[in-house]
Formats: sequence, structure tokens, C-alpha cells
Amino acid sequence: MYILDANVFISAHRGYYDFDLAPSFWKSLVSHAGKNNIRSIDKIQDEIISPNPKNADRLHLWTAENFKVYFERTDSQDVIESYAAIQQWAYSNPQFTPSAKEEFARNADAWLIAYAKSKTYTLVTHEAYNPEMRKRILIPVVCREFKVEYVNTFEMLRSLQVSF
Repeated sequence: MYILDANVFISAHRGYYDFDLAPSFWKSLVSHAGKNNIRSIDKIQDEIISPNPKNADRLHLWTAENFKVYFERTDSQDVIESYAAIQQWAYSNPQFTPSAKEEFARNADAWLIAYAKSKTYTLVTHEAYNPEMRKRILIPVVCREFKVEYVNTFEMLRSLQVSF
């Protein structure tokens, strides 16, 4: 099972797989979600879907209409325990700046990693591994620390044998 980061949706929408350029990309996400190959989490949904309908863009609308049922809840005990361990590691790590730690505590990344860890799923993100980064806590750095498998969108698509 693959768990998608917000940047998988956002980067595709804003660039290389926009809805009018690659509708089959979006259809494949829904198709594979329906086959239990792809999911995301509630916290990612919150990042994508604006609480103000007047600010809804095409990604917001597509997500609400086509993918909303595939966002998993993060309120189970195993996920919460993993989340706490990840936040403790980040907070106590002297490598990261205070602002990096604050941002990491606010955004969905730690929840996404905790969910993938708890369920032993593969996390999909466009972030690259950079262990020297201080100003931001990158998903791949945390994934390696907590032994969570991660790939990028293209690796996931190849693994699922998606072609356009």
C-alpha cells in the first residue's frame, strides 16, 4: 500500500500532470485507490481541501469529488504512539533549527510518516533525502531514522505498472 504526501497531488496538479494534460494520471490514482493500492491521510486532506469553498481550486474540487473516501484517519492508538515518537525525536535532535521543529509539529508530515510506520506502508513524496538540512525536517530523513520505506511518484507509478 502506498500513502501519498500532499506534494504528490499538488506537484502533479501544478505541473507535469495537470488535469487537462494528463487526465489518465488522476483516473489511475482513483483506480488504484479503489484496489487498495493507494491512500492518503486525513491531515493531507486538510492541506489540500480549503475550508473556504470560495477558495476551491481544481485540485480541491477533484479531491472532494473523487478521492475523499481514500483519506484514512490518523486517530488510532498505534499511529498516535508513532507520531509521539517521531515528534520526540525531532524535538530532541540538535541538528534542526527551532523554526524547523515548529513547522514539523504544525504540518502533516509527522502524521504521514507515523501512519506509514504503523501500517508498514510505503510513503510517496517528492522530497529528496538530505541529511544535512537544518532549516527543514525532510520526510526522507525521518523515514530512514524510523525505517519507513519511501519512494517518489514515478517509482510508485512504475511499481503499479501505470502507463499513459
